[in-house]
Amino acid sequence: MNKEEIKKILPHRDNMLLLDEVELIDGKAHGKKKITGDEFFLKGHFPNHPVVPGVILCEILAQSVCVCLDGVIKDNTLPFFTGLDKVKFRTPVVPGDLFETECEITKIREPFYFAKGKGYVNGKLCVSAEFSFAVTSK
Repeated sequence: MNKEEIKKILPHRDNMLLLDEVELIDGKAHGKKKITGDEFFLKGHFPNHPVVPGVILCEILAQSVCVCLDGVIKDNTLPFFTGLDKVKFRTPVVPGDLFETECEITKIREPFYFAKGKGYVNGKLCVSAEFSFAVTSK
């Protein structure tokens, strides 16, 4: 899926749509985000040494896994983070990196969805996390 196709599932827009592309393979979401250096979150994190903030990496993981919910996230609903657990940051993600995700839903207890994900640059693990979110009415 390209950005326009992702917008049919996710409500995120403008600077907060953090995926360039994503595909679903065997129930796992594989997303990609090229870090160009022009992103809003790099302007002050950190001057002269830009590093993608950990919360942004977690948001990219969450947006990636939402493609597993095509048809669940509808026009009158929104996905909201409800928890992050066992988050580990291993390697910084910086401008020029292609950040790639592998995420999956591990449990469903509507309206709650539980997931796990990993993010890589050049095959090297940068972040891993377990997280949950709820799909609720607007």
